[in-house]
Amino acid sequence: MHAEVVSIGDELTSGQRLDTNSQWLSERLGELGIRVLYHSTVGDDLEANVRVFREAFDRADFIVCTGGLGPTADDLTRQALAEATGRELVQDDAALAHIRALFARRQRPMPDRNVCQALFPAGSSVIPNPHGTAPGVDISVSREGRSEARLFALPGVPAEMVEMWTQSVEPALAAATGEARVIRHRRIKCFGVGESDLEQMLPDLIQRGRQPSVGITVSQATITLRITAAGRDHDACLAAIEPTAKTIYDCLGSVVFGEEDDELQQAVVRQLKSRGETVAVVEWGTGGLVADWLSIASGPDGPFRGGLVIGDRGALAALPSLAPPADSVAPWDLDVASWAEACRHQFATDYAIAVGPFPVADGDGQDPGMLSLAVASKEGTKLATPAFAGHPDILKARSGKQALNLLRLHLTSE
Repeated sequence: MHAEVVSIGDELTSGQRLDTNSQWLSERLGELGIRVLYHSTVGDDLEANVRVFREAFDRADFIVCTGGLGPTADDLTRQALAEATGRELVQDDAALAHIRALFARRQRPMPDRNVCQALFPAGSSVIPNPHGTAPGVDISVSREGRSEARLFALPGVPAEMVEMWTQSVEPALAAATGEARVIRHRRIKCFGVGESDLEQMLPDLIQRGRQPSVGITVSQATITLRITAAGRDHDACLAAIEPTAKTIYDCLGSVVFGEEDDELQQAVVRQLKSRGETVAVVEWGTGGLVADWLSIASGPDGPFRGGLVIGDRGALAALPSLAPPADSVAPWDLDVASWAEACRHQFATDYAIAVGPFPVADGDGQDPGMLSLAVASKEGTKLATPAFAGHPDILKARSGKQALNLLRLHLTSE
């Protein structure tokens, strides 16, 4: 069975407010074994709402919509549902009594405009709203040669929407779907290769129609492999996912750094904690991004001991710990290996990460696409010079991740 989630409101289509309801509802529908195929967002326009509802009734078995159930002129869900289904709006006396009682408890007179919140398309059912004046709508529509499509309209206020989902919609969907079936996901996080290269490393796992399915997404060079399985219960899904997860680990090896919400800094901090070791950072051009990540992941009294943030060559030269040695051969302001070693000694840590200078073309002819990274340890210093291209904000995040990954791989290899 397939579903569509519809979000209604000019505040969403104009970008003034982020639609978190759709994400939450999609996760809940998936837990019931209902696959969400469509997300629709529509403004406060009657004709557009009617069109969206008609399309949703045609292409989805279940529709959950949020918003448009208030008492004002731009709350159009009730009217749009009536027009989309060819039904009249009729008043529900019990719903109206509930709304009046809410206003009475608040010691406020009920405006006449709120009467419209007790109007429902003929043949629909009321979804109670325990704490608000906007009851929901449960309406089914016949489809020739197919099963009925069923729509649940809920308020856009998240607190009310969640409670109404839990008390009314979720039990109704569980009963409607018959045999218990759930969908579960497992996310495996990767770093260090490109998306195309990673796909080639996997033996036909990312194929349409494969069960369990494997999807791939990329965000600032972090690749997430999402394994999805459907089964009779949670344990059955996990059992179906496990062989695919093992194949991914076997094929990708150290490219995998974690699962679910893990980030590289958390993987590094876990490794350092398990070894009882510490790290410090010196950065030029990334604004202390790596230090910030490590500080948050490490927490108080964790393995991250501190960092140095460099803004320009003058600031670099003014730091006694980073003053160039007399026998230095390389231009000191480009010698990140020496920075890393000096930082390690200043903070008395087991490791130090150095990042910089940030790749910005200048009059000195610095290559705008090159960046130097270094990890210093008591065994020596590892250096990397990855090439980058793209927006500076993305480059900063990628360079920070590359630096963390350099340390992660060093720790993994020992």
